Amino acid sequence: MGQTIGCQQNSRKSELSLNQSMRKEEDGEVHREEGVERNDQQLRTLRGVADLNNGAVGLYNMGLSCCLNSLLQVFFMNMYFTVILRRIRVPVGHAERRKSVPYQMLLLLEQMQRSKQRAVYPQELVRCLALHNLKLFVQYDAAQLFLSLWNLIKSQITDRVLADHLTRLYTIRVQEYLVCQKCSFETRRDSSMLTLPLPMVNSSSQRLKTLEDSLHCFFQPEQLTDTNMCLCEQCEQKTSCLQGVKLTCLPQTLILHLKRFYFQNSTRTQKISYALPFPQSLDFNQILTQEQCHTNAKEKADWQYDLFGVVAHSGLASFGHYCAYIRSLTDCKWYCFNDSSVCQVSWDDVKCTYGNSHSHWGETAYLLVYMRKNPQ
Repeated sequence: MGQTIGCQQNSRKSELSLNQSMRKEEDGEVHREEGVERNDQQLRTLRGVADLNNGAVGLYNMGLSCCLNSLLQVFFMNMYFTVILRRIRVPVGHAERRKSVPYQMLLLLEQMQRSKQRAVYPQELVRCLALHNLKLFVQYDAAQLFLSLWNLIKSQITDRVLADHLTRLYTIRVQEYLVCQKCSFETRRDSSMLTLPLPMVNSSSQRLKTLEDSLHCFFQPEQLTDTNMCLCEQCEQKTSCLQGVKLTCLPQTLILHLKRFYFQNSTRTQKISYALPFPQSLDFNQILTQEQCHTNAKEKADWQYDLFGVVAHSGLASFGHYCAYIRSLTDCKWYCFNDSSVCQVSWDDVKCTYGNSHSHWGETAYLLVYMRKNPQ
């Protein structure tokens, strides 16, 4: 099913058809919840979905849900995330359980791991998300939907320790700075983000050739002059300034967002389809300069990552499809999760998502997920 990038657009299909497609018997629902409740207080197997039942389990598309399905597989295949998910407290009461995103994700994970079918329907989780204004038949951007899902999960985990674990698992910490070029007065502010939004072109609108170039460009300081000058507290007037970001801390699971979509003439969204190769391994010590980092040697020693997943988009900016390529953390094999279809693939298949300027409909990587080589 298709996805629109950059904005959300309601489908013409009615809520009535949605409810009809998602109906199930109440007795079956209660029985399934009770079965999970008896076990979800204990930490069970930590494997990802693709490592069970000698095969991988897909998710049926329930109405423009390929974006959601791809992100769910990325969450579920991350054993560090499922450890947190399995330790959540069970909400009290049927109504609270229906509204709890982490609890419904846990139920879906259990259903997938027990299933002997090639795919399952995520209808209960979809119903839950609809209660939080994330509905079916709405076309989402993968980066925006990831942020929405993560924030819902974090806000509904009542155990503070688990919530802190989730924060450390995904949160990137940086230091923003602004330096007056007249008096050298500097202001700093610590900040955090869940994804690094990486450019496809530099400040001169030239194409960046590799992911390493894009990372270096993101942390390259920018000169603010003329109409972009800032007010200096010490000079008490607007002056030319140097603005930039320094990296201070990287998480276990690192999400890189390739900014392939942009607004043309402030009205129409366009897609950048040209190739941007990305490596299987990243060492930030080899990519960033000393001036682009603000941390200690111990932290920097662990800035080595392996590629874990790729959320890829095929099609145009106004219409397309998402799927996910994920490397199992247990058998180190690559799988392609394309809604209900799941198959093992090679690294050459994953490299096909680099992009191609001559194929605007082709598959291009949009979100890159890297995993720290030495888990903390």
